[in-house]
Amino acid sequence: MEMFDLSIIWAGIIGFGVIMYVLMDGFDLGLGILFPFAPDEEARDVMMNSVAPVWDGNETWLVLGGAGLLAAFPLVYSIFLPALYIGVFLMLAGLIFRGISFEFRFKSRRNRRWWNRSFAWGSAVAAFAQGAVVGAYIQGFQTEGFVYTGGAFDWLTPFTVLTGLGLMAGYALLGSTWLILKSEGHVQDWAYKITPMLLAMVLVVFAIVSIWTPFVNPVVWDRWFGHLHLIWIFPALALFFAFLVYRSVKQRRESYPFLATIGIYVFTYLGLIVSQWPMIVPPNYTLWDAASAPESQLFLLIGVLFVIPFILMYTAWTYWVFRGKVRVGEGYH
Repeated sequence: MEMFDLSIIWAGIIGFGVIMYVLMDGFDLGLGILFPFAPDEEARDVMMNSVAPVWDGNETWLVLGGAGLLAAFPLVYSIFLPALYIGVFLMLAGLIFRGISFEFRFKSRRNRRWWNRSFAWGSAVAAFAQGAVVGAYIQGFQTEGFVYTGGAFDWLTPFTVLTGLGLMAGYALLGSTWLILKSEGHVQDWAYKITPMLLAMVLVVFAIVSIWTPFVNPVVWDRWFGHLHLIWIFPALALFFAFLVYRSVKQRRESYPFLATIGIYVFTYLGLIVSQWPMIVPPNYTLWDAASAPESQLFLLIGVLFVIPFILMYTAWTYWVFRGKVRVGEGYH
């Protein structure tokens, strides 16, 4: 199999891992962002219990995507880590604080408020850092001879701050629609109430980023305005699913808001990929520039294709076992 084919396959695997992580870990990060605004402590218990059985398994996709990226495209790591190490550190620190909070909050009584704050701040910092990293990827990296030559804070610009805040709003929307699906009573009523506001925030950021992005990256400008008949289908479909979120909330549907929010993410993500393709380290390096040796890609591909079906099976089984509503006073701890 030629390197070209292997690089495309690996790009698909890594892209699949990234979107799976965003969708499956996004709603529990969103719940953490919403944590300080919950109506009471009972609602916070429901929010945590709704994701307690699945949150650590969801992060498997982050490990898969990160490890696959290192194995298949080592140049990406050699440029991204020097350029983004502060953002990546903040993301990992936030995820660690969030993970610790899951375990200690259920046991603590006297210091529970501090674990509430740890969960909220950890989730918010991790979500913001992820969004800022995405913004840095869109605006590109200063490189010379396969080496990053920019500064440590080049990733932090007004544009990346906006994308960071936008992803926080998007994760919060995933969290509220997940809560609609998994809760009932006053907790569900609160989730129904805040979802339209979060949707409006997401759409505002979506519009600003869409207008700003072509000016940040000339390649994106050419791609968006040179192929109008192809690329604009993705934002159109994202807006269509946003309308479905709004309508299903007004109709007080339970599963549709969450599924429609997933649709927003999927088509926004596809639009981002198409905008940058085939650049993996914009604006200079393609998939094939960054790829490892074909022999290495093939050897690792065999193992990954064996592992992924098992991850999908145990993930599906976990969600099936813990399906249904989470009620006040019930939990898994």
